[in-house]
Amino acid sequence: MSEPDMPTRGPARPVPYVIAGILIAIAIIMPLIVPLYAFAEPSLWGMPFFYWYQLLWVFIASGLLGIAYLIMRKEDRRRREAVRGAGAATTLPTDAGSRRSGTVADASGTADDEEGDR
Repeated sequence: MSEPDMPTRGPARPVPYVIAGILIAIAIIMPLIVPLYAFAEPSLWGMPFFYWYQLLWVFIASGLLGIAYLIMRKEDRRRREAVRGAGAATTLPTDAGSRRSGTVADASGTADDEEGDR
């Protein structure tokens, strides 16, 4: 008999996913709105506005994506800890305690001593 499937993550909260999605959407959509930067002035070091504005968004987008990544990593850790915390409280069924005693039961039901095999 196989053991039941155990979840690897706890329940998700929607707020971190929404925030990360908004940050990523901003990083993608803002450079696509051409009327916002279709001007030559103001220039920066002789570079027209439409060039340095797009270049500025490279750095802004990398910052926004980095923040979204940190939010997702924190949420993933929280979800994994929720499962680990719940898993520590419950005990999984084993083959008559064979894992705790240093023996492993094979498919035929006999136990082999792990220490003797080495």
